[in-house]
Amino acid sequence: MATATQNALRGSPRRFEYRFPPGFERNLVWLAWRRFRPANPIFLFQHLAEKYGDIAHYKIGWNHIVFLNHPDYIREVLVVQNDNFVKERTVRRSKMLLGEGMITSEGAEHRTQRLVAQPAFHRQRIPAYAETMVREAARMRESWSDGETRDISIEMMHLTLNIVAQTLFATDLRNEVQELADAINGIMGLYNFLVMLPAAEWLVHARPPGLAAFVRARKRIDAVVYRMIEAHRRERSDRGSLLDLMLAASPDRSPESERSLRDQVITIFLAGYETVANALGWTWYLVSENPECERRFHEEIDRELQGRLPAYDDVPRLRYVEMVLAESMRLYPPAWAMGRYAQQEFQLGEFFLPARTTVLMSQFVLHRDARFFPDPLRFDPERFTPEAKVQRAKFTYFPFGAGARQCIGESFAWMEGVLLLATIGQRWKLTLVPGHRVEPQPLITLRPKYGMRMVVQRRTS
Repeated sequence: MATATQNALRGSPRRFEYRFPPGFERNLVWLAWRRFRPANPIFLFQHLAEKYGDIAHYKIGWNHIVFLNHPDYIREVLVVQNDNFVKERTVRRSKMLLGEGMITSEGAEHRTQRLVAQPAFHRQRIPAYAETMVREAARMRESWSDGETRDISIEMMHLTLNIVAQTLFATDLRNEVQELADAINGIMGLYNFLVMLPAAEWLVHARPPGLAAFVRARKRIDAVVYRMIEAHRRERSDRGSLLDLMLAASPDRSPESERSLRDQVITIFLAGYETVANALGWTWYLVSENPECERRFHEEIDRELQGRLPAYDDVPRLRYVEMVLAESMRLYPPAWAMGRYAQQEFQLGEFFLPARTTVLMSQFVLHRDARFFPDPLRFDPERFTPEAKVQRAKFTYFPFGAGARQCIGESFAWMEGVLLLATIGQRWKLTLVPGHRVEPQPLITLRPKYGMRMVVQRRTS
């Protein structure tokens, strides 16, 4: 509900002078290129938080941008004034791949898509997915050999990709996993180029070198998605999968309807595997670097499972495994930043800001703020005991977003993460290859820039 000040601002925009937060006095276009490198905006966000605190302002060209680094401001944008904000430019640009799916759509269209998908994520359906998750993780762990080196980031991508296909879309994509992964990795590699390139949405039709590679990769993904949809239609499946629900809600097979179906499928598909895979890759790295945590991690798995494979009912008992995953997503949140775009003038605290202002916030930066997480760079799963979580202010930790657009698959992701960690950790101990460089790369998600090469060692205890 709008405040009196907001209504006054909307009704009489010239009554108030805009009051901007502290920040860069110069336009950031040149400064960004010289000091912060567009390829890694985390550097910029960290600088803004360190120098200006909870809220900072800068401009790129004619565009006003505000960076928030306090839970009260974040709550104001994502919850209190949510109706005034839509997704910002970076997300809108991802429509080049995702189209009008649940991440990029707005208003009534977004609400309709979420309503259609909601039954697939209902708590009564989640347990049915657990068996598939564990089966696929067990299949992967049996394919490993003691002492070999694996890129765990790639392994987790393949695993979660196939799990999403089987659980939400009732499709086995094991024979097409590599094709899909290669295409998606190609697009990820072009992400920063696409974000920075002016008018990329229009230039894509001319296909300059970078965009030609993007179009080829997108076609490969589309081909797999359309084959999956068509196979589902031929089988006339009605098992209640997410794809069944989407097909039932698709009114006809017109080009517009087919395109909409494709957009919804590919959005859920990518969001459903990419974020969990990255969270798992970072978790294996952090566990391997912290021997005491690793000991407790394996000890709990052994104690609770007694040698059998985990099941849905084990998830609440694997508390330390969940705490490890939560702390991993604090330090390396797969969704490392998010943004909104103001449709109307608005107020944040003492500041009055114009319409068309972009508001940015970073989970990566806030999750490492010492005010909310003392000794923030230390890996400490104890931060996520039930008692510690109750004491912490809301919106200091939001790896799955927050507000009306909070990730619809959050409960699915938590269960999947715990079950996959337990299944693999039951059999294997993972150790980072000596000298392997580990550096986060903020693309659509937070990926390890050089992969995550680890030695898999068979556990004997």
